[in-house]
Amino acid sequence: MNISSLLLVLLALAVIGYAWGRKKSSATVQGHLSKLHSRLGYYGSYVALATFLPAVIVLMLWASVAPTIINNKLSGALPEELKQNTSDAERSLILNSIYSIATGLDLINEDEKNLINQDVANLQPILQQHGVVLASPGQTYMVDLATELNHWEKNTRNVQTVVVILIALAGLIASIATLKPSLRARNRVELVMLGALLLASMIAILTTVGIVLSMISETIHFFGMVPLHEFFFGTVWDPRFAAADNPDAVGQYGLIPLLAGTLYIALVAMLFAVPVGLYSAIYMAEYATPKVRSTVKPLLEVLAGIPTIVYGFFAMVTVGPFFRDLSSSLNNLATGEVMPFIQAQSVLTAGIVMGIMLIPFVSSLSDDIITAVPRSLRDGSLGLGATRSETMRKVILPAALPGVVGALLLTASRAIGETMIVVLAAGVAARLSLNPFEPMTTVTVKIVNQLTGDNEFTSPQTLVAFALGITLFTVTLALNVYALYIVRKYREQYD
Repeated sequence: MNISSLLLVLLALAVIGYAWGRKKSSATVQGHLSKLHSRLGYYGSYVALATFLPAVIVLMLWASVAPTIINNKLSGALPEELKQNTSDAERSLILNSIYSIATGLDLINEDEKNLINQDVANLQPILQQHGVVLASPGQTYMVDLATELNHWEKNTRNVQTVVVILIALAGLIASIATLKPSLRARNRVELVMLGALLLASMIAILTTVGIVLSMISETIHFFGMVPLHEFFFGTVWDPRFAAADNPDAVGQYGLIPLLAGTLYIALVAMLFAVPVGLYSAIYMAEYATPKVRSTVKPLLEVLAGIPTIVYGFFAMVTVGPFFRDLSSSLNNLATGEVMPFIQAQSVLTAGIVMGIMLIPFVSSLSDDIITAVPRSLRDGSLGLGATRSETMRKVILPAALPGVVGALLLTASRAIGETMIVVLAAGVAARLSLNPFEPMTTVTVKIVNQLTGDNEFTSPQTLVAFALGITLFTVTLALNVYALYIVRKYREQYD
């Protein structure tokens, strides 16, 4: 039985255990539920967890350990000549071929197996007919080992199925046997849920730590080739992809043009998104009727669900050409020349389209923060004779300001990390310029460019992507920490 089928069986046993636990608990007190320590659902959940959880843990451990054991057994079964005269890479290729043959043998019929046994040259074309492609024609010993491999895996699955189901049944019977009115079922179930939440949190934290450590290790490798000051204070970005094979052609990896482009485009985006998003939030929170609010807010938040690549297409096909043609017409009116002074790919194009994308983040977060301001502040201001606009400007906005600032910083982090819109709307030119009508690029775009080439992974042209990544991570982390600090301060004042 495969893992999916086994999980379905365990779920079925858990459901049976849940129903059985409820029924037995009720029967134990003869329907007087007040005599039970916990509600019936907790007794059912207790039995279901005792049935499902230990079995799933054993299944996960088995599924993670068994392939390694089988692989070691298969490596040990290779002919001695191969083990002595081949490298690790060659043995790995042979093992991969055996695994592919084993997969193909499960797909063919007996007649085809007989043809392969008669002549191993039939192996490759027959497996190819069933969608299994072999890099080499295959050898007789490979077919024998592939057959043995299927036999081992089948036996392993059978033993796994029996062991896991027995553990589930043992958990079911043991938990049913321990059911009694004084059993603290709720405490035990909540303890398991607490453990699950703790495990999920630990997975998230450890995943983040692992990602950061992997980036730091590659970044240290990069800075062993390129000095720190050349990266952080360099003003020229020229990685020299064409000369990557030449060890003397190190290239120039100045961060400043990329960081300037990142912050510049994010600034233009925020200048567009903040007024529109904030004013729409104020309107929806204080001025709109409930019917208008329930209609406008979901429509506005639809923008957040559009993929960023669609915004990139919108910028490339519509917004960029519009600005280019508009500037050409204005230049024609002013000077008589039709040369555009705004390029189709520019900081302005990317910033405005990114700002459109960010409007839902600003408006939704700000709306939630404004509506969270205590009602007593509004009523007090209005009761003293202030108008609604005066109440908004002098009471509600100052009260909501820390939260709004935190929302804007979170939105800025989103803008700094955007990639697809910049690729299509601002180009890939790394340059230092204050002209918003010219192309610039960002850190994220260059990370993608550095990792999509065919350079060696140990070359500085590739490793610089990790240095860029850890720099961007540090910038966004600082913004997020500062935003959380402000939000916490806001909560301390008004919760």
